Amino acid sequence: MPIHEKSLIRPENLVTNDSLVIDGVDVSGHWSTFIRARTITDYNEAMEEEIAALPGGENIHRCWQCGSCTNACTVNAVNPEFNPRYWIYLIRQGLEEELLRDKDIIWQCVSCNKCTYACPRDVVPEGVMKATAHWLELKGHTPKSPSTHFDESFHDSIVRTGKIEEGRILLEFLKKTGQPLRQPWLEALVRGLVKRFPVFYLMRMGWNTVMRPRTRGWRRAGAAIEDYVQERKAGQARALGLDQEA
Repeated sequence: MPIHEKSLIRPENLVTNDSLVIDGVDVSGHWSTFIRARTITDYNEAMEEEIAALPGGENIHRCWQCGSCTNACTVNAVNPEFNPRYWIYLIRQGLEEELLRDKDIIWQCVSCNKCTYACPRDVVPEGVMKATAHWLELKGHTPKSPSTHFDESFHDSIVRTGKIEEGRILLEFLKKTGQPLRQPWLEALVRGLVKRFPVFYLMRMGWNTVMRPRTRGWRRAGAAIEDYVQERKAGQARALGLDQEA
């Protein structure tokens, strides 16, 4: 289904004639607005398959462009340029250059899942947005997003120790995203913990943060999880035509 909304057409592709008569009919002004013809040179016929190969993008082929996702979108209500329906359309059409124009806002999806609840075709638009953001990173079009840095820190904690190390995950996230470790809200949180928790509990938390003890018998389980993750990454890299190291 083609996109006809004027708001989605790039201004440089719109042509308006101040004075124009066609077959004796004066169509000057906004009545004579035309879309400039152009030749598509960036067509990527594999883009839909590449997105579908990533977690969350599996059902992108089901979309019939009803617009329920964009209409329900929390971010779209604040920023009309955040348009899941339009991006899914571009992906399925293989219009990579057009998609890359919005690469800096696609990752801003807040995962409220309103789009997923509204979708009548079970496309899971929230998953498609995350898959698209991941695709942009893997292709080298964008740097790693803050959410990717957090996911990596979380993954490292689970695989290495079998535990969710909140303090270490937070510190690594701040470091990877270039944020100062001394955050006013973090200092207030620590002061609150010191006042409310017993001393022996705080000492245990500090010990665990430094020594990182593993869950008993976790070594084999962690290795199995890591093998599975690497296997999935290799499959995604092949689907995107990238080297396995990517």
